[in-house]
Amino acid sequence: MTYFGFLFWFVFIPILIMLAISLRDERQNHALPGFQKVMLTRIVLIHVGLALVYTTPWDNYLVATGVWSYNPHLVTGIVFGWVPLEEYIFFVVETILSALWWLFLARRISPMGEFKADKRLVMLSTFALGCAWLFFVVLFFSGWKPGTYLSITLFWALPAIIPQFLFGADILWYYRRLVLLAIIPLGVYLSLIDIVALKATTWSISREQTTGILFFGALPLEEVLFFFITNVLIGFGMTLMLSNLSQKRLAEWRLREYKGLP
Repeated sequence: MTYFGFLFWFVFIPILIMLAISLRDERQNHALPGFQKVMLTRIVLIHVGLALVYTTPWDNYLVATGVWSYNPHLVTGIVFGWVPLEEYIFFVVETILSALWWLFLARRISPMGEFKADKRLVMLSTFALGCAWLFFVVLFFSGWKPGTYLSITLFWALPAIIPQFLFGADILWYYRRLVLLAIIPLGVYLSLIDIVALKATTWSISREQTTGILFFGALPLEEVLFFFITNVLIGFGMTLMLSNLSQKRLAEWRLREYKGLP
């Protein structure tokens, strides 16, 4: 299976389905309760841009060091840095698919109860993530080869998640049903279709630079983590950037001239 074939069947077609559902929801005037609908397109485009800018150095490192490799007969051969064109397209379309899935859920899932700001939750969760990040930094620089893919993924991802928690861990907890459903089903789906690409040799993962923990005899733990954590970044980002609660918190912080924590 070519990389473009993989993208067509498993990402482009689901995007078209989700777009059709979204257009139907628009025609039926489905509300987006608690969120800034007018900002939706802008926020999706911001996430696409961030996905390209933030993921490109990390992905190039993985390919340059042999953690990831691509079958030269199944890609176009157009390469930017060390990474084929198809991979950059995947960054974009995965982000769009995740955003459309989030939108589908946000129109149908309401939070339970009333929101209560919780600075203790914000601080404790941020501290825990900071400690986890330091652990994986040490693991990465320790040179333990089987931990390379695992440690570099969390070394890369956690600095983007920590500010989200620092700004609105309590907001994310308030929308926890939406956030969990935005992350888990899509993370499972992307992990399962990754098995198809691995078995078709569209790409491959270094056994020497992974822990050796496999699902279904083919899917490395690190690949599952990658797909879940990318959906964490998008699910958290969409929720926080569009939430009315976040807009209110940001306005209050602006009035304080950005002094102290949000």
